[in-house]
Amino acid sequence: MIGTAINAAAVAAGGFIGLSVSRDMSPRHQFFLKTLLGVLALYTGFRMVWMSVGGSLGRVILQVLIALIALAFGSALGRVLGIQRQLSSLGRYANERFSKSRTTRRRDFSEGFVTCSILYCVGPLAIVGPLQEGLQNDPRILLLKAVMDGLASVAFARVFGGGAVLAALPLLAYQGSITLGARALRPWLEHPAVLDGFSSVAGLLVAITSLVILDIKKVPLGDYLPALALAPLLRLLLP
Repeated sequence: MIGTAINAAAVAAGGFIGLSVSRDMSPRHQFFLKTLLGVLALYTGFRMVWMSVGGSLGRVILQVLIALIALAFGSALGRVLGIQRQLSSLGRYANERFSKSRTTRRRDFSEGFVTCSILYCVGPLAIVGPLQEGLQNDPRILLLKAVMDGLASVAFARVFGGGAVLAALPLLAYQGSITLGARALRPWLEHPAVLDGFSSVAGLLVAITSLVILDIKKVPLGDYLPALALAPLLRLLLP
């Protein structure tokens, strides 16, 4: 659970920085950090995909193709289930509370705690990261998320005060539970095809996240979550 612990620590540290610093980050620095995060997400994602494929060139191409097929079917299933719609609904609620508090300059500890807890836990990385750490002891996704959440926490603390800092606790409990659950299931999922299939799709999802970070395209990442289960099943069918 080291990745989740670092993620929670980054949220708390960012919150304390936000409480102690009075100046807002300049647009130039915001652009630089956003670009850096986007490049980091792209590198982390493609590296995960590269580490999850192997064999001859033809077999590598087939493995990547399976991941893409899983994403396509997973997205269709996710739309039917309305996963992104439900996540977006929670996100809109949290953003409305954030915007309202920012406009009125009124610090509400309990509202900040609830709002920030939702914002930290509602994204797909909050699911994919703990699963990756639990199944393969790989905290890279959570380390990327820690940087993102830590920077966001600076702004949240400026608006909500200490509630943004305390939101690290439900984040720790939520992601930690997923990690422990995945670790408990690992003995039944240790087939290389299962783990590699999961990692390939998880890597593609992280790479796609860079499009959102860089404001290139809004992608319904939540709808792709079923692909995390489809890809291992398809890889098991690969001779």
